[in-house]
Amino acid sequence: MNVLTLETSCRNASVAVLDGDRLLSHCEFGANRRTAQVFATEIAGQLSAVGWVPGDLELIVVSQGPGSFTGLRVGVTAAKTLAYATGAAVLGVNTQHVIAYQAEGDWEAITVVGDAGRQQLFVDRFRRSDDRLQPTCSPKIVDAPAWLQSLEAGQWVTGPGLSKRLDQLPAGVRSTPSAEWLPRAATLGRLGYLEYQAGRRDSLWNLKPIYYRPSAAEEKLAER
Repeated sequence: MNVLTLETSCRNASVAVLDGDRLLSHCEFGANRRTAQVFATEIAGQLSAVGWVPGDLELIVVSQGPGSFTGLRVGVTAAKTLAYATGAAVLGVNTQHVIAYQAEGDWEAITVVGDAGRQQLFVDRFRRSDDRLQPTCSPKIVDAPAWLQSLEAGQWVTGPGLSKRLDQLPAGVRSTPSAEWLPRAATLGRLGYLEYQAGRRDSLWNLKPIYYRPSAAEEKLAER
Protein backbone atom coordinates (compact mmCIF):
# COMPACT_ATOMS: atom_id res chain seq x y z
CA MET A 1 0.00 0.00 0.00
CA ASN A 2 1.45 3.39 -1.03
CA VAL A 3 1.46 5.64 2.04
CA LEU A 4 2.42 9.31 2.41
CA THR A 5 2.79 10.72 5.93
CA LEU A 6 2.84 14.36 7.02
CA GLU A 7 4.12 15.27 10.49
CA THR A 8 3.68 19.00 11.19
CA SER A 9 2.83 19.13 14.89
CA CYS A 10 6.25 20.51 15.87
CA ARG A 11 8.78 22.93 14.38
CA ASN A 12 10.93 20.06 13.09
CA ALA A 13 8.31 18.85 10.61
CA SER A 14 8.88 15.78 8.44
CA VAL A 15 7.48 13.86 5.47
CA ALA A 16 7.82 10.17 4.66
CA VAL A 17 6.67 7.64 2.07
CA LEU A 18 6.14 3.99 2.90
CA ASP A 19 5.15 0.76 1.22
CA GLY A 20 2.79 -0.51 3.90
CA ASP A 21 4.85 -0.31 7.09
CA ARG A 22 8.18 -0.38 5.21
CA LEU A 23 9.90 3.01 5.05
CA LEU A 24 11.03 4.04 1.56
CA SER A 25 12.10 7.65 2.06
CA HIS A 26 11.99 10.25 4.82
CA CYS A 27 13.01 13.90 5.23
CA GLU A 28 12.99 16.41 8.07
CA PHE A 29 12.59 20.11 7.32
CA GLY A 30 14.69 21.37 10.23
CA ALA A 31 13.53 23.81 12.88
CA ASN A 32 14.79 26.83 10.92
CA ARG A 33 12.67 26.16 7.82
CA ARG A 34 9.07 27.32 7.86
CA THR A 35 6.73 24.40 7.13
CA ALA A 36 4.29 26.37 4.98
CA GLN A 37 7.10 27.61 2.70
CA VAL A 38 8.71 24.25 1.93
CA PHE A 39 5.89 21.76 2.45
CA ALA A 40 4.71 21.32 -1.14
CA THR A 41 8.28 21.10 -2.44
CA GLU A 42 9.26 18.47 0.12
CA ILE A 43 6.18 16.35 -0.58
CA ALA A 44 6.91 16.45 -4.32
CA GLY A 45 10.54 15.59 -3.64
CA GLN A 46 9.65 12.55 -1.54
CA LEU A 47 7.24 11.23 -4.16
CA SER A 48 9.84 11.77 -6.88
CA ALA A 49 12.50 10.00 -4.81
CA VAL A 50 10.54 6.74 -5.01
CA GLY A 51 9.20 7.24 -8.52
CA TRP A 52 5.61 8.01 -7.51
CA VAL A 53 3.17 10.60 -8.79
CA PRO A 54 0.32 11.88 -6.59
CA GLY A 55 -2.15 9.52 -8.26
CA ASP A 56 -0.17 6.54 -6.93
CA LEU A 57 -1.05 7.38 -3.33
CA GLU A 58 -3.48 5.06 -1.53
CA LEU A 59 -3.30 6.36 2.05
CA ILE A 60 -2.31 9.74 3.48
CA VAL A 61 -1.56 9.79 7.21
CA VAL A 62 -1.31 13.09 9.06
CA SER A 63 -0.41 14.06 12.60
CA GLN A 64 -3.66 15.32 14.11
CA GLY A 65 -2.34 16.94 17.30
CA PRO A 66 -1.86 18.23 19.83
CA GLY A 67 0.93 20.55 18.79
CA SER A 68 1.52 23.78 16.91
CA PHE A 69 -1.79 25.39 15.92
CA THR A 70 -0.38 26.64 12.60
CA GLY A 71 1.55 23.45 11.86
CA LEU A 72 -1.45 21.22 12.46
CA ARG A 73 -3.67 23.37 10.24
CA VAL A 74 -1.09 23.23 7.44
CA GLY A 75 -0.68 19.46 7.71
CA VAL A 76 -4.35 18.52 7.97
CA THR A 77 -5.33 20.90 5.16
CA ALA A 78 -2.60 19.48 2.90
CA ALA A 79 -3.62 15.89 3.70
CA LYS A 80 -7.29 16.54 2.96
CA THR A 81 -6.50 18.43 -0.24
CA LEU A 82 -4.24 15.64 -1.53
CA ALA A 83 -6.76 12.97 -0.56
CA TYR A 84 -9.54 14.83 -2.38
CA ALA A 85 -7.40 15.31 -5.48
CA THR A 86 -6.04 11.76 -5.66
CA GLY A 87 -8.85 9.65 -4.21
CA ALA A 88 -6.54 8.32 -1.50
CA ALA A 89 -7.85 7.49 1.95
CA VAL A 90 -6.86 9.88 4.75
CA LEU A 91 -6.20 9.10 8.41
CA GLY A 92 -5.39 11.38 11.34
CA VAL A 93 -3.25 10.00 14.17
CA ASN A 94 -2.80 11.46 17.65
CA THR A 95 0.66 13.01 18.01
CA GLN A 96 1.12 11.77 21.57
CA HIS A 97 0.34 8.23 20.43
CA VAL A 98 3.09 8.50 17.80
CA ILE A 99 5.64 9.58 20.42
CA ALA A 100 4.68 6.68 22.69
CA TYR A 101 4.86 4.22 19.79
CA GLN A 102 8.46 5.14 18.99
CA ALA A 103 9.64 5.14 22.62
CA GLU A 104 12.27 2.49 23.32
CA GLY A 105 12.80 0.81 26.67
CA ASP A 106 11.45 -2.02 28.81
CA TRP A 107 8.40 -0.05 29.92
CA GLU A 108 4.88 -1.41 30.28
CA ALA A 109 3.34 2.04 30.80
CA ILE A 110 4.59 5.45 29.73
CA THR A 111 3.53 9.09 30.08
CA VAL A 112 3.88 11.36 27.05
CA VAL A 113 4.21 15.09 27.69
CA GLY A 114 3.99 17.78 25.02
CA ASP A 115 4.76 21.46 25.51
CA ALA A 116 1.45 23.33 25.79
CA GLY A 117 3.07 26.70 26.52
CA ARG A 118 2.23 28.90 29.53
CA GLN A 119 4.24 26.53 31.77
CA GLN A 120 1.75 23.77 30.98
CA LEU A 121 1.98 20.30 29.44
CA PHE A 122 -0.18 18.05 27.27
CA VAL A 123 -0.27 14.78 29.20
CA ASP A 124 -1.30 11.32 27.94
CA ARG A 125 -0.60 7.88 29.38
CA PHE A 126 -0.32 4.63 27.44
CA ARG A 127 0.10 0.96 28.32
CA ARG A 128 1.79 -1.58 26.07
CA SER A 129 -0.13 -4.80 25.45
CA ASP A 130 0.79 -7.40 22.80
CA ASP A 131 2.80 -4.82 20.81
CA ARG A 132 -0.15 -2.43 20.80
CA LEU A 133 -0.72 0.72 22.83
CA GLN A 134 -3.81 1.52 24.82
CA PRO A 135 -4.53 4.93 26.41
CA THR A 136 -4.99 4.64 30.17
CA CYS A 137 -6.35 8.12 30.90
CA SER A 138 -8.16 10.97 29.22
CA PRO A 139 -5.85 13.56 27.59
CA LYS A 140 -5.35 16.60 29.77
CA ILE A 141 -3.46 19.87 30.15
CA VAL A 142 -1.54 20.09 33.42
CA ASP A 143 0.60 22.78 35.05
CA ALA A 144 4.21 21.65 34.73
CA PRO A 145 5.13 22.01 38.44
CA ALA A 146 2.08 19.97 39.49
CA TRP A 147 2.92 17.25 36.99
CA LEU A 148 6.51 17.01 38.20
CA GLN A 149 5.30 16.67 41.78
CA SER A 150 2.95 13.84 40.80
CA LEU A 151 5.73 11.61 39.42
CA GLU A 152 6.91 8.55 41.29
CA ALA A 153 10.06 6.43 41.06
CA GLY A 154 9.82 3.76 38.38
CA GLN A 155 7.64 5.74 36.00
CA TRP A 156 8.67 6.15 32.36
CA VAL A 157 8.24 9.53 30.60
CA THR A 158 8.89 10.84 27.11
CA GLY A 159 7.98 13.73 24.82
CA PRO A 160 9.03 17.28 23.89
CA GLY A 161 7.69 18.67 27.16
CA LEU A 162 10.80 17.23 28.82
CA SER A 163 13.22 19.46 26.92
CA LYS A 164 13.23 22.16 29.62
CA ARG A 165 12.50 19.88 32.56
CA LEU A 166 14.71 16.81 32.29
CA ASP A 167 16.89 17.90 35.22
CA GLN A 168 13.75 18.48 37.32
CA LEU A 169 12.51 14.88 37.17
CA PRO A 170 12.34 13.22 40.60
CA ALA A 171 14.85 10.51 41.43
CA GLY A 172 13.96 7.16 39.91
CA VAL A 173 11.79 8.53 37.10
CA ARG A 174 13.08 7.17 33.80
CA SER A 175 13.15 9.09 30.52
CA THR A 176 13.57 7.79 26.99
CA PRO A 177 16.48 9.23 24.94
CA SER A 178 15.90 12.82 23.79
CA ALA A 179 16.16 11.73 20.14
CA GLU A 180 12.78 10.01 20.60
CA TRP A 181 10.89 12.93 22.10
CA LEU A 182 9.73 14.50 18.83
CA PRO A 183 7.29 12.65 16.55
CA ARG A 184 8.71 11.42 13.25
CA ALA A 185 6.86 10.97 9.98
CA ALA A 186 8.32 7.47 9.60
CA THR A 187 6.77 6.38 12.91
CA LEU A 188 3.53 8.18 12.08
CA GLY A 189 3.30 6.27 8.82
CA ARG A 190 3.86 2.86 10.39
CA LEU A 191 1.31 3.52 13.13
CA GLY A 192 -1.24 4.96 10.70
CA TYR A 193 -0.87 1.99 8.37
CA LEU A 194 -1.39 -0.47 11.24
CA GLU A 195 -4.49 1.41 12.39
CA TYR A 196 -5.85 1.48 8.85
CA GLN A 197 -5.26 -2.26 8.47
CA ALA A 198 -7.09 -2.77 11.77
CA GLY A 199 -10.14 -1.05 10.30
CA ARG A 200 -9.81 2.58 11.42
CA ARG A 201 -11.22 5.12 8.96
CA ASP A 202 -11.53 8.92 8.92
CA SER A 203 -13.89 11.06 6.89
CA LEU A 204 -12.21 13.41 4.48
CA TRP A 205 -14.82 16.06 5.28
CA ASN A 206 -14.79 15.72 9.07
CA LEU A 207 -11.07 15.31 9.79
CA LYS A 208 -9.85 18.20 11.97
CA PRO A 209 -6.78 18.97 14.09
CA ILE A 210 -6.90 18.09 17.80
CA TYR A 211 -5.67 21.06 19.80
CA TYR A 212 -6.71 20.05 23.37
CA ARG A 213 -7.41 23.77 24.03
CA PRO A 214 -8.78 26.82 22.21
CA SER A 215 -6.28 29.07 20.46
CA ALA A 216 -5.26 32.32 22.15
CA ALA A 217 -7.46 34.23 19.68
CA GLU A 218 -10.44 32.01 20.50
CA GLU A 219 -9.88 32.47 24.24
CA LYS A 220 -9.75 36.26 23.86
CA LEU A 221 -12.93 36.21 21.78
CA ALA A 222 -14.69 34.12 24.44
CA GLU A 223 -13.71 36.66 27.11
CA ARG A 224 -15.48 39.51 25.32
